[in-house]
Amino acid sequence: MHVHVVGNACVDTMFRVGRFPAAGETLNASSYADGLGGKGANQAVAAARTGAAVTFWTALGKDRAGAWIRASLDRELSDLEVSEFDLPSDRSTIVIEAGGENFIVSGVACSEAFDPIAQTALARRISFGDIVVCQGNLRGAAINACLRAAQENGARTVLNASPVNAAALPDFGLAQLLVVNQSEAKALTGEGDMAAAADALAAKGAGTVVITLGADGCLVLGPDQEAPLRLPAPRIEALDTSGAGDVFCGCLAGGLSKGISVTSALKVALAAAAIAVTRPGTLISCPSAPEMAALIDETELS
Repeated sequence: MHVHVVGNACVDTMFRVGRFPAAGETLNASSYADGLGGKGANQAVAAARTGAAVTFWTALGKDRAGAWIRASLDRELSDLEVSEFDLPSDRSTIVIEAGGENFIVSGVACSEAFDPIAQTALARRISFGDIVVCQGNLRGAAINACLRAAQENGARTVLNASPVNAAALPDFGLAQLLVVNQSEAKALTGEGDMAAAADALAAKGAGTVVITLGADGCLVLGPDQEAPLRLPAPRIEALDTSGAGDVFCGCLAGGLSKGISVTSALKVALAAAAIAVTRPGTLISCPSAPEMAALIDETELS
């Protein structure tokens, strides 16, 4: 069973501050650094570290940043499919405050231009039983085309509808498994109660709905459940929450590809995300392959 992750890769520039700035205010960061990031890249690497067979489909610019991103991904992934454009490679600025919370601003020229079904061999590479994972960084029509091709080829579809683009939402009816966080669930449904939000997302056509709740774990509502199931997260002290959602989604897809149940895969994903938030950075905070193997073993034995 193969995992196809379709999404963006970028250079992350991370700034650490004591608090978020007010409107119009300039703050000096206590530290800053560049790193490899992008929701697609983060999720592909996390899935690969579970031991899953992963292909990552992405778009980069023909620039120095694109070359650096490709070289960095080549060290993590054995199957990388890159479409190149005469555009600047995607970039994100991540501002992290003392409590570990963050906000992110991204430039996504390559992601906006990327049409995986029209521009790559993705549709021909998807086989029955595979898993196709998409996020919200691409255009809604491009995401829908990927999910539709997956279903036509008998693959399982996972959609992490993040970031939310209200002007170009993907079709949730194409997602057999939909993953969002609390703020995204509220933005998509208008519901402040997460159980009600899960019901509303299921009513939009999603198969199984997963809403991540940060330190409170996650809520999952499957098509055969009358009420959502809540799964707790390990208790830890968070240092940096950026990238935790991507670790969660990648590990969830990787776990499912190894044939474990949705509930067990969610428990592995929660444990991996808990490790990630105790470390600085986005992709670099992701647990290693040996750590992932231990988490999977512990979950299957429990």
